[in-house]
Amino acid sequence: MRFISLQRLVVAVIVVSAALAAWYRPLQDVANAQVDAGLKRALVSFASARALNAVISVIQGTEFSVKPIGVGIAMTPGRILDPINDLIEQFFTVMLVAIVAFGVQKMLLSIGALAGPSRLHTIQPVEYLMNSWRKRAAISLALVALVALPGVSLAGTLNGTVMAQGKPLPGAMVTVFSADQLRRETAYADAQGRYALRVDFGGKLRVRARMPYFKDASQELELGLVAARTLDFSLERHSVAAELSESLSASAHQSMLPFNSTNTREAFISQCNYCHQIGNALTRVPREESAWRKTVLRMEGYFAMLTNQESKDITHALAEGFDGKPVQAVQQHPWDARIAPARIKEWVAGDAATFIHDTDVGEDDDLYGADEGHDVIWHLERKTGKINQYKIPDMGLPEGGVFQGVQLPIGVFTGQHGPHSLAQAKDGKFWITNALSSTLASFDPVTRQFKLFNMGRTHLYPHTIRIDAEGIVWFTIVASNEVGRFDPRTEKFTILHLPEESFWSGVSHYLFPWILRIGAWFPKMNMHMGVNHAKWAFQGRSAFPFPYGIDVNPLDGSIWYAKLNANKIGRIDPRTHEVTEFDTPFKGPRRLRFDKQGNLWIPAFDDSGVMKFDTRTRRFETFKLPLLAHNEYEVPYALAVHPKTGDIWITSNMSDRAFRFLLQTKEFVSYPLPTRVTWLRDWTFTKDGGVCSSSSNLPAWGIEGGLASFICLFPDGEPGAATSAAAPAAQAKSVAFEQ
Repeated sequence: MRFISLQRLVVAVIVVSAALAAWYRPLQDVANAQVDAGLKRALVSFASARALNAVISVIQGTEFSVKPIGVGIAMTPGRILDPINDLIEQFFTVMLVAIVAFGVQKMLLSIGALAGPSRLHTIQPVEYLMNSWRKRAAISLALVALVALPGVSLAGTLNGTVMAQGKPLPGAMVTVFSADQLRRETAYADAQGRYALRVDFGGKLRVRARMPYFKDASQELELGLVAARTLDFSLERHSVAAELSESLSASAHQSMLPFNSTNTREAFISQCNYCHQIGNALTRVPREESAWRKTVLRMEGYFAMLTNQESKDITHALAEGFDGKPVQAVQQHPWDARIAPARIKEWVAGDAATFIHDTDVGEDDDLYGADEGHDVIWHLERKTGKINQYKIPDMGLPEGGVFQGVQLPIGVFTGQHGPHSLAQAKDGKFWITNALSSTLASFDPVTRQFKLFNMGRTHLYPHTIRIDAEGIVWFTIVASNEVGRFDPRTEKFTILHLPEESFWSGVSHYLFPWILRIGAWFPKMNMHMGVNHAKWAFQGRSAFPFPYGIDVNPLDGSIWYAKLNANKIGRIDPRTHEVTEFDTPFKGPRRLRFDKQGNLWIPAFDDSGVMKFDTRTRRFETFKLPLLAHNEYEVPYALAVHPKTGDIWITSNMSDRAFRFLLQTKEFVSYPLPTRVTWLRDWTFTKDGGVCSSSSNLPAWGIEGGLASFICLFPDGEPGAATSAAAPAAQAKSVAFEQ
């Protein structure tokens, strides 16, 4: 056995050496020099032989005429050179062949020096290893060597069609699942139903085709890292009402809830959709009204601000609407040719209780995610797919931090910090808001060291974070109606208290820290609910204005924030700290962002829309998101402005879609997402064209597949792949799929 292993190892080394030789530049230089020298010798020899052949030919053609004793005799003495001339002719023929051979070698060496042929020379030995020796040691040895090669990208390719009754299904999503179910890659079928995928994981894979109103179809196959396969799908329409209903998005199911008033529906949208979908397979399970009452009370413990009447009406609507019967819904799923080039990559992270709230891209183009439940920073190395986790050090607080008395989601919140939002400074350090411990943290991704800065327990739930051009860290503090300023050079906080909306909101922010301190004596018992004036004073969501999103104006450095429940945005002068606020035309302003022109873009969480605020003219412009049906709604949690195109990317979160708003035409492009129950937070952009976020439905086990993930959408196709063409300018074709 040892001899066989040694023999295999030797074979692997030889094969890998052959692959490496294709990239070894000095070896190519030596070969070129040898070919040039041989070609030169062959040309000189050919020319010399041709010259000698010409001389002999002249001699052979010379005649001498003599007439001894009167008789004429013609003599050609050169004929005796015929055998020599024949040899010379054969020699220069050989030299001619040699010249051609050296020329061909010269051409092949030139071609072989290019990256493409070198990859081919690399691939062939790998194929040999994978086919002749499937032991992990040899394959790993080959792959480790190849990954180190410049420009080498090992990938298997899949292509085919998605049809139904012989007709193409444009927009169908084809997803490849890795053998360990930790990677997913998706392509959209084009107008002819064709798709193409390039995946960098091999083995036994599952491939699924999905299209609204059609049954999923799956196939399994073995795919090598350098193999190409064709896989066609033929989908069948849903014919069973219950199966079709199960396949519909959460937005279709929640549209069936029988709210008794517009106010109840508005309160439900505003306060009951913060952290997860309503209407997915987990949240629409039929229950008795008494069971729903307990669920609603638990949500109020998580700071859903409802009056007693709103709580009662919402409980009744949930019990009546989610009755387990198939949903009678008609959704419009338009085909848009602009999505055809797009590719989606997903990387699973953590376990079923992982809660990656926000994700940001680092200067290394990797993704970093803040796990609010486990006090962990997840790090995705995008080139290798490896995921690391870095634990934020404890600081002696109990589970739940300063919110110890609150019954936080069991099993999900097991830490004391609750890292929420993160942003990277120019020096490479990330700054992180720790919502549960009222601290700010710095994280160095090189040394992997954290440093904590305590702002005091009266400043409750630090939230969204941004960094201005001078390196000053700005962040909202949700439950205290504040904006924080932190100078990393002096390590000092400046806390700015924002204008109160009413007497009751002032009471909230003065008393709430003391209520939490008393509640901490009774861990996880929600004692704060007993004095919640959102209920007994009939204040509802107006009891807390909730400063939420924040951003920096690139033109003048001013700081802008959104007050979620007060329906306002505000401006802070970074020097005088003077505050000016503006009412918004849409309700629920959440995570806002600036474009390069100084326009502020704001998602309207409560009104399924987007707002544009011109900070110079102080005027709003509003846009409604495209819904799948007239009676549905979306809850756009966040948006971001693409740094190159200026397009606005918006989360939807109720219909498993992502939106792209084109500034030039003022059109929305809708990208269906392949994983059901996709709940996205902040968008971030990678250098290679990725539009990335984290799928962080709470809890993660409610997501299809049961795990959270990082997700990147490449609207123009995967970087470096043949499909990375610009999106066609074809007009969208509306195709309605009805039950």
